[in-house]
Amino acid sequence: MFSGHSYICYKNTQLLKFKLQEMKRILQTLFTLLIITAYQAGFAQDGPKIAFEKTSHNFGAFKETDGVQTTTFKFKNTGTTPLILSNVRASCGCTTPKWTREPVAPNGSGEIQVSYDPKNRPGSFTKTITVTSNAQNANVILEISGMVEQREKTVEEKYPREIGPLRAANNHISFGELKQTAIDTKELELINTSDKAVKVELQSVPPHLTAKVEPATIPAKGSGKLLVTYDAKLADTYGFASHRIYLSFDGSKDYKNSVGVSATIAEDFSQLSPAQLANAPAVQFNTLEYDFGDMKQGDKKDYTFNLTNTGKSDLIIRNVRSSCGCTAAAPAKKVIAPGETAPIKVTFDSRGKRGRQSKSVTVITNDPKNPTSTLRISCNINAES
Repeated sequence: MFSGHSYICYKNTQLLKFKLQEMKRILQTLFTLLIITAYQAGFAQDGPKIAFEKTSHNFGAFKETDGVQTTTFKFKNTGTTPLILSNVRASCGCTTPKWTREPVAPNGSGEIQVSYDPKNRPGSFTKTITVTSNAQNANVILEISGMVEQREKTVEEKYPREIGPLRAANNHISFGELKQTAIDTKELELINTSDKAVKVELQSVPPHLTAKVEPATIPAKGSGKLLVTYDAKLADTYGFASHRIYLSFDGSKDYKNSVGVSATIAEDFSQLSPAQLANAPAVQFNTLEYDFGDMKQGDKKDYTFNLTNTGKSDLIIRNVRSSCGCTAAAPAKKVIAPGETAPIKVTFDSRGKRGRQSKSVTVITNDPKNPTSTLRISCNINAES
């Protein structure tokens, strides 16, 4: 048996031994970690490493007419084994990189030449080039930037459309949406780039259009304009409508040169009173789309859409237009009484078609809330071998 003093000494001795053992284990662990860290550090120093002199370049401001701009990104292999660039990829087709293809020895150097084509690309730009290699820093991003000052466009670029001996920015005049009672005028500039005057006459102008050329004779190296007035009421139609105005030059009577004119004619409901709107017709289809599924090329299929007038007055079908000549739409009647349902048969002809098809039929009515409805049909055509 220990005396009280001896027991205390014994316990202190045991505690000291335990602490010494713990300290030994901690020191062993730290020593092991130091060895691993040193090994990893030494290992990390092995292998190739790519170091660029710069990773970005600003070309500053330059003119589009200055042509392709080029800069060179130089690099060095600061590693211990050969460096190989496996790919150099630009973010845009306007940027072309060329680079050192052969392996770069330790302490050796290489370069990446980057060219930027400013043609038809005015304004500021920033492009990136991704460099992929076998280096420790396997992916490096390079960047080029600058400001391209737009060049003066040629007459041919400003007026790319040829209309006989004249040029224009477009050979089509769009009036957009016109209310059925509207009258609107638009103009198209005509440029004569030749060395002689050109006399312009109009032929076959649709009755709802009024057209004239000012001046009637456009001087050499001069300009004029085609003025077109669209009377939507005289057009006597609804929905999209397109026409052509044929131009004659210096007495020629051929029909080779024309200008397209289009508009979307919409019914004007702005004058309807609250009472008239409350008692208006209303469109409701059983469905707005139908899929025929698989079809053999050359087959015809039809589907009947049912149109119900859920309003309080007669529903009038103003127009039915298909997106393709392969699709025919035939409403059973043009005037549908309140509560009445009328079929609209849509037939699709798959001749000459293949693969996935999607066509539309536009139905225009006097429903003030929903005057235009679009019916869609689709199918998958298997072409016979």
